[in-house]
Amino acid sequence: MIRLFKHYIPHAVVLLWLVDVLLLAAANETSWRLRAQQIDIDPAPIADRLIAHGAFAAVISLSMVAVGVYGAEALRSMRFAAARLLVAISLGVIALSFVDFLVGGQNYWRSTLAYSMGFAIVLLIVNRLLLGSFVGTTAFRRRVLVLGAGERAQRLRQLGERIESGFVIVGYVGMSDTAPAVIEEAIQRSAINNLTRYVENLGVSEVVLALEERRNALPLKDLLRIKTTGVHVNEFSSFLERETGRVDLDTVNPSWLIFSDGFSSGRAISSAAKRVFDITVSLLLLTVTAPVILLFALLVKIDSKGPAFYRQPRVGLFGEHFDVIKLRSMRTDAEAAGAQWASKDDPRVTRIGRFIRKVRIDELPQAWTVLKGEMSFVGPRPERPEFVSDLEQQLRYYAERHMVKPGITGWAQINYPYGASIEDSRHKLEYDLYYAKNYTPFLDFLIILQTLRVVLWSEGAR
Repeated sequence: MIRLFKHYIPHAVVLLWLVDVLLLAAANETSWRLRAQQIDIDPAPIADRLIAHGAFAAVISLSMVAVGVYGAEALRSMRFAAARLLVAISLGVIALSFVDFLVGGQNYWRSTLAYSMGFAIVLLIVNRLLLGSFVGTTAFRRRVLVLGAGERAQRLRQLGERIESGFVIVGYVGMSDTAPAVIEEAIQRSAINNLTRYVENLGVSEVVLALEERRNALPLKDLLRIKTTGVHVNEFSSFLERETGRVDLDTVNPSWLIFSDGFSSGRAISSAAKRVFDITVSLLLLTVTAPVILLFALLVKIDSKGPAFYRQPRVGLFGEHFDVIKLRSMRTDAEAAGAQWASKDDPRVTRIGRFIRKVRIDELPQAWTVLKGEMSFVGPRPERPEFVSDLEQQLRYYAERHMVKPGITGWAQINYPYGASIEDSRHKLEYDLYYAKNYTPFLDFLIILQTLRVVLWSEGAR
């Protein structure tokens, strides 16, 4: 994997993206030359169009990231990838046309954009047919040796079997002759004369420690010799964090959270930039969407009795309470029996409420909360005090998610479907802890981009 601003991206995805960018630029150049030939004009040197080609490739590729073209589902299914590609290229072309119109430019003719769209769809699909099967091979995966043969090793096996996985397990070493082995083909450490040479012979690039019990069981001499030969040695929880984009609550302990990389205090500049972004975008969003908010506020009033907006207390930064503002999507007596989780096809949701929740229009008034500084656009979703007190009792490290400002969208929202139970909250907490631990403006940018995917396909809406 490639580490970019503390966030890991698989090599296969990076390669696929780079080839896509080149093909997009080629599609734009081909469309220009074809149109120039049709109307019998000099196409001029390609150097004159490099900026236009670069902008075309950048906008389309960002659109592809936003709608999930590089996600796990798109890597598994060609049909899924083709559908997302069509949507991404269409959105990118619309955006380019709109911007070109606003600035009064002549960089993108409607005819050349139409040709570029067609060429891009064909080239990118062919790229996936040719390169897609290749990037899933071991040539683009790290060779990993697992020290351990228990349940943790089995979890790594399941993780490595995914098509989007960035590693392949080349062997398992049972470190205890007495512990039961879940991995039947594991070789016992006692049967290996020289573990360092064994690692070299297998061409291992990384060794992962997956012991069930580490107390007095760490093979320090083996690990030190392996490390000094240039092979990366990783601990189970850190390996899972890197490969899954979440902090695994089943295996982490306080010492890991304390000593592992992350939770950096040097965020003054990033935090200031984030606040400037929040103020600028919230003002712009409130200005642009004010007619939409007012229209649906009126529809909410007509559809059911009660106020158009509702306030609800939530837990924010450092555990402080604040009121979140939304368009009302439920009946006014929705919680007559007390606070409760939302459920699928919740009968408390009104007719208009079901629509505005599905397309996230009910979230728009929260831009006011962002403007006031009680929330950010990106961060863990704020939870209700009634639920927080219970969750803190049942879930370890739940309070740590309050060390960052809550947000309208977040890492958990784009990676985990809507949850309305303790178990769902546990899974979302793992993503929230990853965000709090590895926050950078780059991660915020990725989350904002991919929120479009969640909105377009109503992923997680309930």
